[in-house]
Amino acid sequence: MPPTRVTITYLEMLDPHDLRPKRSPRTDLALVRIDRPMPELNRFFYTAVGAAWYWTQRLPWTYQNWLDYLDRPELETWMLTANGTPAGYFELEMQPNADVEVAYFGLLPQFVGGGLGGHLLTCAIERGWAMGAKRVWLHTCSLDHPSALANYQARGMRQYKQEAAYEEVSPQPTGPWPGALP
Repeated sequence: MPPTRVTITYLEMLDPHDLRPKRSPRTDLALVRIDRPMPELNRFFYTAVGAAWYWTQRLPWTYQNWLDYLDRPELETWMLTANGTPAGYFELEMQPNADVEVAYFGLLPQFVGGGLGGHLLTCAIERGWAMGAKRVWLHTCSLDHPSALANYQARGMRQYKQEAAYEEVSPQPTGPWPGALP
């Protein structure tokens, strides 16, 4: 299959006052920090959240690759639960220049479209600032959820760079395991 053109958009927030928070009215939500490196949990989120959006780079990782990535003081994993059920997550990485990258972010498919994306992103950005960030940033691409870019911008993030890349993309995303998506 020929390579697919993918547009990558980089966004940032330079001041915590630029955050335009969105809160869910739900009273059954909890945000929990995963203090212990848990490759099984992060791999679960990576495959379940990213399955429809072509998140494939980490699929070949071994348990040790995951553990090495997670067992660093500059990395934090947070999980959103709804009525005790995992609903989404984010990974934040403090970088040497005091930038905090929202490295991964998303909701499980069952929770997409329920208004939790803005809530979870608000939590991620707030936590980035609480980590001592001078800048909170992330990148998204044209393979991500169609509302991803709009959500980032609605929270006050501003585009600072855009580029194109060509990637090998299967005609259909694989899902969290082969054959899981229709």
